[in-house]
Amino acid sequence: MMVVLLLDLHYWNMKSIYLGPTYDLSAIEGDPITPRQVASLLAFGEKDVDLESGKFYSMQNRKVIAIFQGRSEAGPRALGNRSILYDPRDPAGRDKINTIKHREAFRPFAGTVLKEHANKYFDMAGLDESPYMTFAVDVREEWVDNIPAINHVDNTCRVQTVTREQNQHFYDLIVEFQKFSSIPILLNTSFNLAGEPMVETPEDAIRTLEGSDIDYIYFPEIGKLRGK
Repeated sequence: MMVVLLLDLHYWNMKSIYLGPTYDLSAIEGDPITPRQVASLLAFGEKDVDLESGKFYSMQNRKVIAIFQGRSEAGPRALGNRSILYDPRDPAGRDKINTIKHREAFRPFAGTVLKEHANKYFDMAGLDESPYMTFAVDVREEWVDNIPAINHVDNTCRVQTVTREQNQHFYDLIVEFQKFSSIPILLNTSFNLAGEPMVETPEDAIRTLEGSDIDYIYFPEIGKLRGK
């Protein structure tokens, strides 16, 4: 019991879990992109959606986008630096991402939510935050049908909360996604395929992109989007 307590205290006092090495991204090829355009691709599959235009935008072509930035995460969870992201509103989202990753069809996915909205969508059971995606919590009943891609069979979800101080680029992307979807949440899973470790280097990331059905890699630090 004493060991568990000490580990818990150490856990809550960690200031960052992004502990991997840094990489020079200056040679990365890709198209210039803004967080708003990436969010538009996630929500509608198009870069320049204007919701005030009155034009109808289909959600059938929404994209699967990996994000690569900064230092990699220490530990087993992808927390927005080496992640595959998708729209949690898609009822076929779990099957789609499991197929891309070559995983068993029943396996659920986590959601990353802006910390200030976490209690609206999830019963956080008294938790102030869950920055390391270590807790499964109940999805609130009124939102169960709105985020089916991250809602497990028992109506729970493993949640990561994020603040701008913890991960500026990831936070800003979710803010932009909320403007298109009204949902401040993204499906978040590790940037790897079945049987492979999480990508570490830019070369790992590009190789995984080219060998999978992931649509793009977003490099927010250099404002670029790389396709195949």
